[in-house]
Amino acid sequence: MPGSPRYVAPPQRPDLFSAMAAGGGDCFGVLVVADPTDDQLEELAGGGGHAVVQLHGEESVERCHALGQRLGVRLWKALRVRRPEDLEKAAAYAGAVEALLLDAWQPGQLGGTGHRIPIDWLEGFRPPMPWWLAGGVGPDTAADLLARLRPDGLDASSALEERPGVKNLARVADLVAAVRGATTG
Repeated sequence: MPGSPRYVAPPQRPDLFSAMAAGGGDCFGVLVVADPTDDQLEELAGGGGHAVVQLHGEESVERCHALGQRLGVRLWKALRVRRPEDLEKAAAYAGAVEALLLDAWQPGQLGGTGHRIPIDWLEGFRPPMPWWLAGGVGPDTAADLLARLRPDGLDASSALEERPGVKNLARVADLVAAVRGATTG
């Protein structure tokens, strides 16, 4: 998203996604956007190297349905959780998106803050589609989060950075090791 330290301009995205794909494995490109307008649909559609568009704004269920029909890529919807009642919104997105990403609400920020949703709010959370947890996810927290909450995935960003937008590859490797240890043990 423009203004984010992690923003990648549209002309640079195909090279980034191509380099990632060349690395092999089960990785796929995720393009994060907020409240895309109809004039952005061409750059969000399949063919840009990404397999998923993650909607991180205020997109309604209806907007997600419309985008899913027009883009031809997988859609994930980020829900910013401010209070436990916000989790009730999750079920409404069933059939409109493939998966949810839960992140802590912070005023004026759409994500990447490192703030965590209180764990007790999420215990027993079982939406009707896969869900990923973001916010404060790093090598030191991954095993516990996976064991206690059983999300389908973890989204880590700020906990792996030396500074916004610059990953510490040793911390990334530590996170991968922690997830592998938690899921194979």
